Amino acid sequence: MKVSFYNLGCKVNLADISRIGKQFEDEGHDIVDFENESDIVLINTCTVTHRADADCKKIVRRALRQSPEAYVGVVGCFAQLSPDEIIKIDGVDGIFGQKEKFQIPELIGDFKKQEHPRVLVGNLEDIPFHTSAVSDNTGKTRAVFKIQDGCEYNCTFCTIPAARGGFRSMDFSDIESEIKSFSDLGFREVILSGINLGEYTSKSGEDFTDVIRYLDKLDYPLRYRISSIEPNLLKSDILDIIEKSNKFTPHFHIPLQSGSQDILMKMKRRYRVKNYKKLILDIKERMPDTCLGADVITGFPGESDEHFAQTFDFIDSLPISYLHVFTYSERKGTVAASLEKPVPHDIRKERTKSLRELSDKKLEEFYHSQIGKIKTVIPESFASESGMWRGWSENYVSTIFSGDENLGHEPIKVKLIELKNEKVFSEIL
Repeated sequence: MKVSFYNLGCKVNLADISRIGKQFEDEGHDIVDFENESDIVLINTCTVTHRADADCKKIVRRALRQSPEAYVGVVGCFAQLSPDEIIKIDGVDGIFGQKEKFQIPELIGDFKKQEHPRVLVGNLEDIPFHTSAVSDNTGKTRAVFKIQDGCEYNCTFCTIPAARGGFRSMDFSDIESEIKSFSDLGFREVILSGINLGEYTSKSGEDFTDVIRYLDKLDYPLRYRISSIEPNLLKSDILDIIEKSNKFTPHFHIPLQSGSQDILMKMKRRYRVKNYKKLILDIKERMPDTCLGADVITGFPGESDEHFAQTFDFIDSLPISYLHVFTYSERKGTVAASLEKPVPHDIRKERTKSLRELSDKKLEEFYHSQIGKIKTVIPESFASESGMWRGWSENYVSTIFSGDENLGHEPIKVKLIELKNEKVFSEIL
C-alpha cells in the first residue's frame, strides 16, 4: 500500500514519524509524499498551542481531497490528550496514542475505511522508550537523533507531560551503534534531541553529561549539536567539555519563557532570572562566538506592561542571538488556563511582534560580529541557477558561497565576508 505522512510540531515529532515510516517500509509498503495519492495517511499531531484542533482538521481535509478512499490515522500528542475531539473530525478512521503509535501496522492490519473511528489510546504508565532519527535537511547532512522522551516538570502552561508521559531514555550502550550508522550513511552532523534532553538518564545510570563526554571521545567524522536544553540542566561540567571539544558545536538553545521573575514563578519554571543571566554570560565568556537562542512566551496570564518591559529589557541586555517567540494560548487541563488577569489577545500579538523585531535585530548583530572570521561549514544545498551553495557554520551562521556543483557534503573552511540583504556571504578557503 502507499503510505504518506504529515508532521505537526517539533523535531522530536518528526523523528518519531520517520521511525513509524520505517516500520511501514519493513512491512513492504511504499512511502510517498503527502501531496501524492495514498492508501494510508498518518497525521502526527502537536498540542503546544490552541491550534492543535484546527490544524488537525485542516490536514485531514487536505488528505481526503487528495485521497478520498485513504485510511486516515491521527497519532501523537493531540491524539493522546484529546481523542474525543478527534472523533468529531469527519474522515478519521483511527486514533493512536503515544504507546500505540509505534504498533500501527500490527494493530490495524487491512487499513479499511471505518464507519466510526477506532480509538487506540492507552494510559502512559510504563511507556517504553523508542529511539528515532530523521534527516533535518534535504541534503541529508544533519540527523536529528532522539535519545530522551517525556517530561515530569510542572510548568503551569504546558501539556507535554500529560501528552508524552514521564522521563525515559535510550540505553547508553546503544548510542554508539546509532552514531556509527549516521556516519556510514554520510551524515556529518548529529543533533541530540529529546523532550527534556538534559534529563537523559540511562537505566545503567549514565546522565546527559556522560553522553556528551562519551560522544566527544568517539572517532567518527561527525560534529554534534545540542538541541533545546533547560537552563537548570546546562551544567558547568557540560560546558567544560564543549569548551575544549572539536566535535561539539558552540550553539545552545536555552528556553527563557520570561524575563520577569514574577512571571517565571507563576509559570513554575525551575530557575531564576539572575541564574539565567549568569549562565548566558558564562557561556559567552568561555566561548565568545557561541550562538545563543531562547524561547519566550508573551501574554502569560497576569503579564503586565511592566512585566513585559522587564522581559524585553532583559533580553536586549544579553548577548542572545535569536528568539523563538510564542504567543500564549490557553490549553485545557493546565493550571495557567484558570489563572486570573488574562492578557487581551491583541496585546499578546503586539508583544510577540515586538520581540520578533528584537530577535531580528539580535540576529543581525550576531551575524555582523562573525564577519571576517573563519568557520567550518557543511555544504548542504546547491542552487544551479546561481551557482551558490548554502550551509551552516558550527556556530549556526547560515551562509552562502560559490562552489563547484560537485563539491559534495564534507566540511570545509570558509571565511565569512559580508552580511547583505540578511544573507551572510562567504568564500571557500
